[in-house]
Amino acid sequence: MASIYTRPGRPTYMMKYYGPNGRCIRESTGTTDPRKAQRIADAKETDKGRGLPVAAGVGKIKWEAAVALYEADYRNNDQRSLEDQQRRLRLHLTPIFAGYRMSEIGPPEIAAYISHRRDTEKASAGTVNRETDIIRRMFTICVQGGLLLYQPHVPRLRERNARAGFFERGSFESVYRRLPEALQPVVAFANITGWRIDSEVLTREWRHVDFDANEVRLDPGETKNGEPRVFPLTADLRALLLERLAVRNAALEAGHVCPWVFFRMVAKGRGGKKYPKVIKRFDKAWATACKAAGCPGRLRHDFRRTAIRNMVRRQVPERVAMQLSGHLTRSVFERYNIVSAGDLTDAASRLEGQAPPATGTPAGTPAATTGTDGRSPAKKVRKFGGAARI
Repeated sequence: MASIYTRPGRPTYMMKYYGPNGRCIRESTGTTDPRKAQRIADAKETDKGRGLPVAAGVGKIKWEAAVALYEADYRNNDQRSLEDQQRRLRLHLTPIFAGYRMSEIGPPEIAAYISHRRDTEKASAGTVNRETDIIRRMFTICVQGGLLLYQPHVPRLRERNARAGFFERGSFESVYRRLPEALQPVVAFANITGWRIDSEVLTREWRHVDFDANEVRLDPGETKNGEPRVFPLTADLRALLLERLAVRNAALEAGHVCPWVFFRMVAKGRGGKKYPKVIKRFDKAWATACKAAGCPGRLRHDFRRTAIRNMVRRQVPERVAMQLSGHLTRSVFERYNIVSAGDLTDAASRLEGQAPPATGTPAGTPAATTGTDGRSPAKKVRKFGGAARI
């Protein structure tokens, strides 16, 4: 049974109880009232009987310690967005919750934070959701580690700013023609596969291309979800890679070993000898081409939506399309499966011819005729007792 006592010269009551492993635990009750102190000690004993954590540190972890655990979890799982998470913590979350115990952060505090970000700082719903996701994960880590007994509800706001851009064939070809020659195969590859340009297309090396197996692959850890991925070579994709192979062989004959599929030849100084250099980004060239093609502001990520839409329109089963594009959840996949105005027009054309042929006047009523006596049928009506008969 838990007991309470005071130390000489200190009015605050201490409590003494034993943990599940039989270890004696002593800690302050935080009160000078003996009855309240005994209730706190008895609660510890009750929690032990229920199998709940009763260590001295349960419920006392502070925000700063939880942040350290969160960052350690990110590093241990090799998450690539740690810098972005640290920025959100440093600029927005920590200035509000610094010094708090995690047990002191409940639904009212979280709601106040959301209102502050939305009303005062005009942050978007998506931005706030990314920040509250951090809070939710921090609570999960603390509960799993036995540092907290419960996790409060952390609401998610409805996001209405999901991007919906994609390329129709005409606009794609217009942008394609205006890009530098070295960048054209990059966007053509992305338009077919739907792979992410920066992390999944530009990073391809020839060891990822297997002409015998007729596939190009992404190794484990190279994708956003960490899962490997394979894309079979279509006729267009195979022809594109064979052209790139010819360019690579030409560079090899010139004495340049190039492991990358997509590269451009650059010179050291004006008129210098050219050598292959991997393409990392092409933001400026992309913006220039889009503006010249009459579609400024388009995103390279639009190719991902375009490829998924094309797969679905060509009757590729959705489960197969999700595997090719790397989507794990159907909800995210559906966000990329965009319906265009052309799709709606095509659907309307398929619904033509269902109505019966129109008869009579445009209003659908029989046309009025004139009898042989020059009178209309209405004039031949005879009334009997208020009922009209013809």
